[in-house]
Amino acid sequence: MIRTVIFDMDGVIIDTEPLHHHAFFTQFAELGIAVSAAEYATFLGGSTRNVFQRLKAEFGLPQDVESLLLRKRELFNKSFDEDAGLDLLPGVRGLIEDLRANDVQLVLASSASKATIARVFRRFELGPYFTHLVSGEDFERSKPDPAIFRHAAALAETPTAECIVIEDSANGVSAAKAAGIYCVGYASPHSAGQDLHHADRIIQHFSELTAQEIVGIRPVGKSVGQGE
Repeated sequence: MIRTVIFDMDGVIIDTEPLHHHAFFTQFAELGIAVSAAEYATFLGGSTRNVFQRLKAEFGLPQDVESLLLRKRELFNKSFDEDAGLDLLPGVRGLIEDLRANDVQLVLASSASKATIARVFRRFELGPYFTHLVSGEDFERSKPDPAIFRHAAALAETPTAECIVIEDSANGVSAAKAAGIYCVGYASPHSAGQDLHHADRIIQHFSELTAQEIVGIRPVGKSVGQGE
């Protein structure tokens, strides 16, 4: 029986990917570096710190990682605050409410910074639904490393066999499976091109999931190694 659902945030609860894309590419232009769409797609699901660690090494950037991270966050926050139409993804609030009404524990495990998570949760009043919020900035390696999901399950005091993860990125799905957790892949139209085939199930809309169905999931041990 499933007791805990671990949600990713960007691309699962809210579609902030266009805001992240705009912030990153605005900053890439400022830095004078050319990042291809294909390379950018590999960043999805990873932490901003890890992205800039990689880009600093790749392009020999003179700025320290912390300065790069803070500039990107500044650009993202400006877009976030100015986007009056930003909302939760269709159907996700209903699923969250359904899960809590059925006493399923909810944990957030996002590669986003604590500041960004707080910004989203404050704006959309999500705090009362979640027992724990886990940020990727607390981990040396971001998804596809499984540490964030193992930590989320430990905080929830739930065996991984009694958890599921909902993810929209290839890195996130790989992290969930490496942690030994059943994974639902959300094929978001905003995360096109992400390979979700390692997920145990793929959905197109949150209306495809109900609390009753989730509680009854019996994981069968489909797992993925880090190198796959």
